[in-house]
Order: sequence, then C-alpha cells, then structure tokens
Amino acid sequence: MADAALTVIGGGAVGLAIAAELSRRHAPLYLLERNPKYGQETSSRNSEVIHAGIYYPNGSLKARLCVEGNRLLYEICGRHDIPHKRITKIITATRASEEGELHRLRALGSANGVSLRMMTAAEVTALEPQIVTVGGLFSPDTGIISAHGLMDYFHREAKDQGAEVQTHCEVVAVERRSNDYLITVSEAGGRSTITSERVINAAGLESDTIASLAGIDVESAGYRLHYSRGCYFALPASLSGCVSRLVYPVPTNETLGVHAVLDLGGRLKFGPDIEYQENRVQDYRVDEMKRGAFGASVRRILPHVRDEDLTPDMSGIRPKLQGPGEPARDFVIREESDRGLPGFINLVGIDSPGLTASPAIAKYVGEML
Repeated sequence: MADAALTVIGGGAVGLAIAAELSRRHAPLYLLERNPKYGQETSSRNSEVIHAGIYYPNGSLKARLCVEGNRLLYEICGRHDIPHKRITKIITATRASEEGELHRLRALGSANGVSLRMMTAAEVTALEPQIVTVGGLFSPDTGIISAHGLMDYFHREAKDQGAEVQTHCEVVAVERRSNDYLITVSEAGGRSTITSERVINAAGLESDTIASLAGIDVESAGYRLHYSRGCYFALPASLSGCVSRLVYPVPTNETLGVHAVLDLGGRLKFGPDIEYQENRVQDYRVDEMKRGAFGASVRRILPHVRDEDLTPDMSGIRPKLQGPGEPARDFVIREESDRGLPGFINLVGIDSPGLTASPAIAKYVGEML
C-alpha cells in the first residue's frame, strides 16, 4: 500500500488550494514544498488582484477558471474573513484610436461571462479626475486580496482535514511503478522516498522540471517554461490618493501594460513590466535605471507623475509557456495517462490569473481525479 493516496508537489496558492479541496476525499494527502514556508515564490510576488476574466480567449481554461475563481474567492473571503476589497477597475483609452480595442475587450469579456460597462470620458473623469481618458471600460468585480491571507486559509483547511504539509522538501526524482509513484525528496541534507497512488504537479516555476523528472519530454510536449520578471515602482503615501481604484491602460500584444495598483493599505504602485530572464535566473532586484521608462509608462494614464516620484518596489517571476514575441498560451492542466503516467496531473504555465483562479483550478483538478 502506498504511503499517500495523493501527493501535491508545490506549495504555492494553487497547490495549497488543491490540497484544501482534495484532502478530505483523498487521504492521506501529502503536500511537498521546497522552500522553508509555503507561498514564497510567484504566489507572494504579484499584484494581489482578483481578476474578472476580461482578456482571455473565450472557452480557454484561463477564461473559464478566472471567472469561476473570481466568484469563489469573494465567497471564501466573505465566509472566512480574508482581507480583500472589491475595489473595481477602469481600463482607460488615452486616445481615440484605442476606443475600438475597448469595444473588443467588452465583447470578449462579456462572452466570458464578465460584467462590464462602457463609460464616456466624462463618466471616467467623474470617478478618476486625474487620469487621461477619452472613454473607459468599467469592471465592477475586479478587486484586491491578501495573497498571504488566502494561502494561510488554504493551508489551515488542508491541515485541518488531515493533509501532511512538508516544507524544506525538494522533489528530485519521480518514478512510475506498477501501481504507484516513487517520489525521492531532498531534505535536511539527505534523501528519502515516499510512494503515492497519484501525483499532482503544481510546482510553479519548476513545474516543467517535475514533468521532466516523471519522464515527459517537455520540449515535444510544449511544457518548457520561460521565466518572465515583472517589476513595480511605487509612489509615496502623499501621492497615493491620485486614484481610488485599479486603472489599466488599453493592453498591448505581450502585456496588459504598466497599470496603477492599490494594495489593501492604500499604497499605490505601478507595474509590472516584462523582462525575460536568461538561464531561468530568479533575480528579484528592481533596477533603478528603469525609473525613466516606468515614468513614461505611468504618464500615459497619470500625466502629473514625475520620474522622481517613483521608487523601486517589488518584483515577481512568472512561469510563462510562451517565449518573447510568441502568442499567449493557455494554462496546461492535463492528466498524463496517454504518456504512461496514469493518475499524474501536470499544471504547467500557471501564470496570471493563477491566484484568482486557484480555487476553481482545485475543483477542476478534483473533477479530473
């Protein structure tokens, strides 16, 4: 008999959500996390936005799971007192040539099931008098959340339901045997093994590595990840009141653009930019030399902000399936029986809107099992 009915590799928001969702039905359940604490990588280095699901292709996993996750997150936060705020969001067109894109986004978002409203320039200005606008798109269901508060809730739920959460525990080998998986982990300078009937790979930045350890050719499968760093700059508290909600520009091909993000404490920051990291380096430094480029991007929506008002803030690294200049890719959430790995589910390329979608992803994986 295997040590575990189910093992989840990766203790970010998605892995924790899966453990919380499935630990009651699949026991014993182990969650393995290589860092000293859960949620120390992508899940804790992001804008903490509850996305509505506007931008993703209709029918895609990102669209479906973001819209469902948005609803579930507000329910979870309301029931369990997780800090959050339905702060709302405006996508502002800053020139007449961008208005067509607003209408396209409204049609796309509406097809995804998102509540949206077109706004005139006067209506936008009445809400946000300091931003540049010739019209906007209003999202009433966009919000902000404490990512740590959410992960603490998922962790507590999983533990209360009997899940075994092991930190400082890096998976270094995965072997399919006749009826289970032999998982080798490195911990405390040594190695040990556990056996598990089923495995869920929710390893975030290293999810392609785990897939490879299990014997999948990640190149031919299309699972090879690209690390994309996104940096943020912040305004001092004295200037944070210049907007009262999230403000986004009309997006470009590769990114949603540098946008204005308020946190739960009222602090205003701008980001993220996009910078692919060579050799998958996890470098979280924010280069002050980017200040001028950020200032120019910020003034696209807030013309009074000067370069010297901006200070380097945080950065995060996103696990993207697409490389520089390539079309955006959907989440990969796939059971791998046809590759000789029954009961092995890969979650690869879970970048934005992964935090928002996390409870919906957990339910989706549960249905796959």
